[in-house]
Amino acid sequence: MTLLKPSLMIKENLVRSPPMLPRRVFVFIFNKYQEISKIKLSSQLGCRIENLCLVTISIIFNGLMGSLLCTIVFAMFSREAQAIELTDNIRLHGFLTQGYFLTSDNKLFGASDKGGSFDFTEAGLNASWTPDPNLRLAGQVLLRRAGTGHEHDVELDFGLIDYTAFSTPDFLFGVRLGRFKNPLGLYNDTRDVLVTRPTILLPQSIYLERTRDLSLSADGGLLYGEHRSELGTLSLEMGAGVPRGNNLDTELAYLGGDYPGETQPKLSYIGRLAYEREGGKYRAAISAARVDVRYEPRFIQPDDLPSLKDIFIPVIFSMQYNTDQFSLSAEYAIRRIQESSPDNSFALDVTGNSYYLQALYRFNEKWQAILRYDALYNNRNDKHGKNYHALTGRPAHTQFATDWTFGLRYNITSSFLVAAEYHYVNGTAWLPRQDNLDPNEMEQRWHIFALAASFHF
Repeated sequence: MTLLKPSLMIKENLVRSPPMLPRRVFVFIFNKYQEISKIKLSSQLGCRIENLCLVTISIIFNGLMGSLLCTIVFAMFSREAQAIELTDNIRLHGFLTQGYFLTSDNKLFGASDKGGSFDFTEAGLNASWTPDPNLRLAGQVLLRRAGTGHEHDVELDFGLIDYTAFSTPDFLFGVRLGRFKNPLGLYNDTRDVLVTRPTILLPQSIYLERTRDLSLSADGGLLYGEHRSELGTLSLEMGAGVPRGNNLDTELAYLGGDYPGETQPKLSYIGRLAYEREGGKYRAAISAARVDVRYEPRFIQPDDLPSLKDIFIPVIFSMQYNTDQFSLSAEYAIRRIQESSPDNSFALDVTGNSYYLQALYRFNEKWQAILRYDALYNNRNDKHGKNYHALTGRPAHTQFATDWTFGLRYNITSSFLVAAEYHYVNGTAWLPRQDNLDPNEMEQRWHIFALAASFHF
């Protein structure tokens, strides 16, 4: 469960000028009724905008074939894509990822254990307007499919006003107001964009899918500052807001079941202190949050739970070393959960820990490989869940998970990539609960094979 300087746009060094497109092209897509639609695109700008509309329509109607074919069309006609500049100070970026997951046991993003699942799609469109050098308005709409309970999510990922109050060659200070991305760890800021994360599935010890909404962004304000010197760049971000997460995922993660009442995030706090040197060759960060989640019952006991207050306090230590060919990354988290009722009839205080070690090697500009070991323990005093099993009767393997990951990525162009990866997992602590409602049906040792294709501009 992770909450998380947001990278509001795909980094500009990832996009370059596109080649000239034909003035008139035809694109064919299949919708879910296998009908063919012919769309005429009459200009370069029109081509990109209408292609994005096709992607959006195909996702909304679960047109998997449409999504894949639109991705191929993007790759064919946009060997190197750049942001759409509507004016000198208005820019549009976008991305589309389609994934496939096959598991030996357990479900991940749909019925992956029954021949595989294509129920994983991420598509986003973000815009920024800079009316003044010190003022920016930015936002992103995200469409997502991710298994049971997330068949067609449409959400405002972020939407904010970013004002730089003070800027010199050595110092920077500003504020973001609105829905901001949570600054936590190395990857949370842009975790939905495949080109900015190392693998299709992020290390679940730090970036859990089961609490993604709670982790991703919050409604409130964030102060940020930066100091640059010959010794490197030191940055600090501190925010306060109400996290997203008023949904079943949060209730299942915190309470372990779907109860009649409402689970509501309250005012929470987050911060990250980061250091970079030699243009990002060396990176280190400490991130922390205090997340307040409440449960309000609908009925009185014994037909419902009592009122509950959950305080989640993650502290994450991050380090990374980068060269042209090689990257080493490691993150370690201490996770404390305090749960209590108003009359103190119920109290729980548990501390877990988690970490991963990751090595990435770039063979050339096209190919890269990654190896990672990932470990998550819900209770550091009961790492393998034996006491939990004795107390509750539930499987011990729901309290831990270790994951060996090997992946390959091929960059077809600077804007289009394909990726594949294999996972050997021991434990089920991070499995999405909506896909796996009965813990007794889960298998402790299981395998994942994943494929993905992704386009961005």
